[in-house]
Amino acid sequence: MTSTIHLGLSVGQRSQHMVICGDDGLAHRLAVELDAVCGEAVTVVLRSRRDEHGAEIAALHRDPHSPVELLVAAQPDEQTLRAAGVERAAALALTYRDDQTNMMAALLARSLNPSVRLVIRMYNRERGRHLERLLDRAAEVREQPDDLAADASTTVLSDTDTAVPELVSAAAVGRGHTLQVEGKVFRGVVRPAGTPGQATDLATLAVLSGAHQDDPASEDSAETPGEDGTQLLPDTRTAYHRQFTHGRLMLEEVTHHHAPEAPATSHGCREWVRGHLTHLPWKVFLSREVTAVFGMLAAVVVALAIATALVEKISLWRAAYLPLLDIFTMGDPATEASVGRQVLQLIAGFVGLAVLPLVVAATMNATDAFRAASANHPPADDLVDHIVLVGLGKIGTRVLARLRTTDHKIVVIERDPHARGVSLARELGVPLLLEDATDTGVLDQARIRQSKSLLVLTREDSENLDIVMAAREINPRVRVVMRLYDDDFAATVSRTMRASYPDALTRSRSVSALAAPAFAAAMMGRHVLGVMPVERGSLLFTVVDVAGHPELEGHSVHEAFRENEWRVLAVGAAGTRQSASSMDTLAGLRLDRPGLDWRPSHGRVLCADDRVVLATTRRGLDILMTGVQPHPPERRPM
Repeated sequence: MTSTIHLGLSVGQRSQHMVICGDDGLAHRLAVELDAVCGEAVTVVLRSRRDEHGAEIAALHRDPHSPVELLVAAQPDEQTLRAAGVERAAALALTYRDDQTNMMAALLARSLNPSVRLVIRMYNRERGRHLERLLDRAAEVREQPDDLAADASTTVLSDTDTAVPELVSAAAVGRGHTLQVEGKVFRGVVRPAGTPGQATDLATLAVLSGAHQDDPASEDSAETPGEDGTQLLPDTRTAYHRQFTHGRLMLEEVTHHHAPEAPATSHGCREWVRGHLTHLPWKVFLSREVTAVFGMLAAVVVALAIATALVEKISLWRAAYLPLLDIFTMGDPATEASVGRQVLQLIAGFVGLAVLPLVVAATMNATDAFRAASANHPPADDLVDHIVLVGLGKIGTRVLARLRTTDHKIVVIERDPHARGVSLARELGVPLLLEDATDTGVLDQARIRQSKSLLVLTREDSENLDIVMAAREINPRVRVVMRLYDDDFAATVSRTMRASYPDALTRSRSVSALAAPAFAAAMMGRHVLGVMPVERGSLLFTVVDVAGHPELEGHSVHEAFRENEWRVLAVGAAGTRQSASSMDTLAGLRLDRPGLDWRPSHGRVLCADDRVVLATTRRGLDILMTGVQPHPPERRPM
């Protein structure tokens, strides 16, 4: 049964609200992002109010200051989508865990509203690409000519892929939301009060309210308002004068992506093999179990050899040789020998029956241990300032691939030799420990004392926390990035670890929390590259063609700046409209024509053939996209 809500819209009126259909943490985080960060009115379709995430979204709905509406329905069928207002909605996000459910709902939504902007969560990448092209083609065929404001794009995202850049950035460079354009990586970094700028700084994004605010985008960061409050996109004079008393949020260029290193030469391969052989775990064949079994066998052989020598009056070598043949059932029956020899042969046979299974078992166990341990590729003894990555599942594998495109050194720990990322680690030649990171000594083998960062990405929250606590005991200053499924638990762990180790960075976030900004940006339109929370406000990064924008066209970069509204970050040549398949919000946007200038001259005049990347407030983006000018500010009395 579906519970209907009233949206207050007349028939045929197109609303600006957004609809989310989902049943897990991503739906909740996306509702929070659109409501609190982006200021959007949101309708959330839930399967139940009683589960954990349904209760969290219901709490948002009960907040009198939140415009979040609820609709409870078992499936996103046509009746449900109509009741949620999809026919008039600006955007629809489908975040169910089931690809087929999302596909069916997307096809229904496109038929109900050809101009709705669709954002779909898909686990199967190939299927997602096909669906994206199909729905975009359907939108082009049924596009309404009088709906000029429509952006009927379809964006298929994976929460795993969108979370990876944030995890990599947090481990590699610390705090700061990341943005990727044309293979370049940028982040928002805080410069404390009184500290000079860096050569990598591109622009001042905000002057913060708290002079010691070190993580303005964090939900659990301290909020110490100053007398002037946070100022987004300040002018140069304000940014200069307040830098001595307030922290500044700067846009910093982090790194240039490059291809992984080429395979080693033959000489390098020989060196690697020689070094690997010296680290093989030969000592497993000297384990207590193996030495005990073979020691017992040796003692029995010696005793039988002495008895044989006394009975048969033969040399010591022959006296040891005959019992060994008897134990291993390799000798002939001693039917023609003396009675003493026959008795000793029988004794040796019974000893063989008892001892040989133990010998075989110990040998096999040692061989298996040797095979497993020899698969390890331990780090060099002089390795320092590296990143330790624990877990090579779906997310860990993609994080490893992304980290290898940077200049950072990596050591990987994975207890499952069949995990999907183990083959990639071996192919890349990354130091690999096939061990349980919770076992004593494993973190020491990964040289955690000398590392600068620890990324813990296993599937178990409790195991992740155990690893982090052990690492903190060994290296209290190591930068920690931890993946936790439970959002509230992640925030609690982060606060506790920061309180216990104030001199070290600890960041614990769920994948849904890291992915939500990318989904929110896609819902706001394909021109939005990313959303960066800043204390209680937010900044949006957008790409805009200069043609048709009187606020930009014909003006210099300096003149195009509008205080607290928008700032030009980069200028390049405009291209044709991009297909959805070539877009990847927050996970790396490729523009049609590469070559953006991220340090444009203030005197450069913007022409109709230019395309610009802007940092804007939500109000500034509305002005640029709609052309509606705000009311002029009241003049203060002199």
